[in-house]
Amino acid sequence: MPLQLYEKEKMLEACLSLFARHGYKQTSTEMLAEAAGISKALIFHHFKSKKKLYFSLLEHCSEKIGAELKMDSILKYDDFFKALDEFGRLEFNYFRNSPDEYKLVYEAFYLTPDELIPDIEAKYGDVITSRNKLWRRLFDKVPLRDGLDRDQAFELIMIALEHFEKKFLLDVSQIEAVDDEYVQHYFDKMNRFCNMIRFGIEQ
Repeated sequence: MPLQLYEKEKMLEACLSLFARHGYKQTSTEMLAEAAGISKALIFHHFKSKKKLYFSLLEHCSEKIGAELKMDSILKYDDFFKALDEFGRLEFNYFRNSPDEYKLVYEAFYLTPDELIPDIEAKYGDVITSRNKLWRRLFDKVPLRDGLDRDQAFELIMIALEHFEKKFLLDVSQIEAVDDEYVQHYFDKMNRFCNMIRFGIEQ
């Protein structure tokens, strides 16, 4: 039974919202069918499984985010830390416009459900690796003190940034809106953390 295009888009939008709100593991096919206003049988007819539906949405969302944020553009910067700040603000703007898409992609790549790890690694491992390589190429321009291991320094910064992204997603699940005041507070704090790593904490 074919779906009209507008019906399919409405169904996918409803399913995306559920996955974004509850995560892959906590979203059941019953919930998806109810939200989309169709039967479980029709979902399985078009997507075969919850996993295939999730990956169909993930592909759509990751392509949109990739086109919007243009990861290659970070190489235009000379300052690694300035790039982190400005690229982070672009991600915030994307979240404001498309929060469900952002949440779905973040869960898939950074909070990957155990069941999906092999599929994510097989399908998107190169994408994640390429993103990290771009950041690493820019980080290679940062002068380090003698004796510091560049790989470890880069890993430390990535750990800090992942912490802030997780905190952001927790925050936005508990506040009504991501306003300018929140954004400024978030980046002020993130930059203070980066500066502690960059310049040290010992007097």
